Amino acid sequence: MGDEHEFADLTWPQAEALRSDPRKTVLLLPVGAVEPHGPHAPLGTDLLISQGVCRRAARALAHDPALRALILPPLPYGVTRYADGFAGGITIRPETLHSLLVDICSALIAQGCPHIMVVNNHLEPEHVATLHRACDTVEAQTGCVVGYLDLTRRQRALRLTAEFQRGECHAGRYETSLMLADRPALVDRGAMAGLPPVPVSLVGDTGTGFRGRGMAQAYNGAPAEATAAEGEATFAILTQMLISLMREQVAGTGGRDRPGRGGSQIGGSQP
Repeated sequence: MGDEHEFADLTWPQAEALRSDPRKTVLLLPVGAVEPHGPHAPLGTDLLISQGVCRRAARALAHDPALRALILPPLPYGVTRYADGFAGGITIRPETLHSLLVDICSALIAQGCPHIMVVNNHLEPEHVATLHRACDTVEAQTGCVVGYLDLTRRQRALRLTAEFQRGECHAGRYETSLMLADRPALVDRGAMAGLPPVPVSLVGDTGTGFRGRGMAQAYNGAPAEATAAEGEATFAILTQMLISLMREQVAGTGGRDRPGRGGSQIGGSQP
């Protein structure tokens, strides 16, 4: 397979060979949402960030003697109710997301691929809770831990930018920097440069959505301050955290950030 990292590009004999390969394979499942990210960033920002992290992790492990990452076809839709009233948002029911994740993970585990890692960057509380519930269901049914790097956990968030920690990061400097680093052609730089800061925190779940919190253009934070350099630095941190969690998963010493364990949330999840 060389340096190829896409699971769906394999033939079935290659997929079968993963089960007997002494080099452990972790299957990365990029998850996101389709929702507005200001007048400057694409609707698919969250998924694009997840895919960017997955690619970087797979490349970093390309020549690792013990561990390999393969990227599963992405799950682009999520639970996104905060974006109600803006064009472009596509939400699915929590039950739908739960069923999709359980079915995908169970099918892979049943054929001898027990190491699966959910890579998610859509942090709306109901969405995050649904991912955890799906991981719980798979673990209860199969005995396998589905990995999940939960950026809403305090110990994770404290490694990220100050804007992220304040909860001012929906299409703000944090996410826009990541997009400039990974998919710059999709950022409207002219629109970005003219956006004033919106110091509205999304920390804590009030259920009021973007408009109810004063995010009139579906962004908060300071997107005009975004830089590709900051985005690359953040990608490096996200990739490092993911690979560390992958190693814990294959070693059987962890692999999943769980609600209420390993540090408190920063006042609740952030979209």
